[in-house]
Amino acid sequence: MSSLLVVEDDPALIASLKRTLAFEGYVVTTAADSEQAWAEVTVRRPDCLIVDVGLPGVSGLELTRRLRRSGDQTPVLMLTARQLTGDRVAGLDAGADDYLTKPFEVEELLARIRALLRRSGLTADPGAPAERVVGDLRLDTLSHEVHRGDREVVLTRTEFLLLEFLMAHPRQVLSRSQLLRHVWGSDFDSGSNTVEVFVSYLRRKTEAAGEPRLIHTVRGAGYIIKEPRP
Repeated sequence: MSSLLVVEDDPALIASLKRTLAFEGYVVTTAADSEQAWAEVTVRRPDCLIVDVGLPGVSGLELTRRLRRSGDQTPVLMLTARQLTGDRVAGLDAGADDYLTKPFEVEELLARIRALLRRSGLTADPGAPAERVVGDLRLDTLSHEVHRGDREVVLTRTEFLLLEFLMAHPRQVLSRSQLLRHVWGSDFDSGSNTVEVFVSYLRRKTEAAGEPRLIHTVRGAGYIIKEPRP
């Protein structure tokens, strides 16, 4: 039975979410602000967090940043009343795995939670090679360590899943829908720009020391990872 932590300061919404999620079989804990949430995460170790951006005091964005800085990779679904693309990117940049705009349909919320829990439970295929290599980029499917040459590349869970899928198909163009289905699940909103955002994160991290680009955009088709030309 999966456990969820809902971090929200609206009592009516907290009551509604707790009732709905408990009915779906989840163990639900709530927190009204970031400090309460931090204490709950430390003690209870939930399987997924649902975090409102506009919390009193420390925002949901800063709470998520604090989690990621501590090394905690628990999936985070961020809730917000803001609909601008820049706000969505800010949430993902803070370390959130998904982003849902208020008001939302309950079925969409449940689908997003299911997708996050599926992704967090993914393990390496026992028949897959333990290490994937493209150029000087190496990814260990067992330890989840990534290196570019001698430099370690620290990735979030979602970034790792995306990179692993790309590296499992070197020199092959993968469409945006293929990446969405594999990394985010069939329930994910295909109208979002999430793939583009996370590809940009991977490029930033794998090219941080000025290395040549490995992940390329094929206009109108998708993305491909390949060794740089000599």
